[in-house]
Amino acid sequence: MPGESLQLGDRAVLRKPHACGGFEWEVVRLGADIGLKCLKCGRRVLLPRDQFERRAKSIAHPSHDPT
Repeated sequence: MPGESLQLGDRAVLRKPHACGGFEWEVVRLGADIGLKCLKCGRRVLLPRDQFERRAKSIAHPSHDPT
């Protein structure tokens, strides 16, 4: 994932599930730390960027509407 550009609103699937059982996360903060929101329970977490890149299985870029 290092070459991939990350944007707010992207959806990431991590390798291990959250405690609630959810695998899908929404990117809500970018920077040295990546802010993620669990799409199952709504919990927010911060992961260091390098740790996020190791744990991410796939990233989906929803079509960003230019309107």
